[in-house]
Amino acid sequence: MSLPFIDRHSLEVAAPPEAVWRALLELLDRPPAGGLSAVFVRLLGCQDTARSGPGPLALGSTLVGFHIDQFQPTHLLVLAGRHRFSRYQLTFELQAVGEARACLTVLTHAEFPGLLGRFYRLLVISSRIHLLVTRLVLGSIGRRAIRRSDGPQLGLSRN
Repeated sequence: MSLPFIDRHSLEVAAPPEAVWRALLELLDRPPAGGLSAVFVRLLGCQDTARSGPGPLALGSTLVGFHIDQFQPTHLLVLAGRHRFSRYQLTFELQAVGEARACLTVLTHAEFPGLLGRFYRLLVISSRIHLLVTRLVLGSIGRRAIRRSDGPQLGLSRN
């Protein structure tokens, strides 16, 4: 899927890459919170509406709003999806950064066709909601990985 670049965010975690990878997969594999997500998915007309496929997550699995487009265990996960107002892709890349440290980067690509798509982009991207959610997700992954490895700190950056 060749989509326009939106942004890139990175998190350096004081935990081994394996712990960060497991934390990423655990977070993504959790069921969505409450019935609100089901309503939201129907309103948007998401292509992927439920968790399905192999477990644990693997190529071919679907999540609410996404399907796994590429999966290279321990270092690359690409989620893709579409709905009425957008086509999008999130790429998670994991790299070791020295001894017992890892850097998790998420890249967002998306297009927002038509007038309603431009309005949706304004609501999600220009309002910075996407930025906030991305940072919350990265922080949650980092904290979970640190708990697994008893490491002390996180470092978030926006590139």
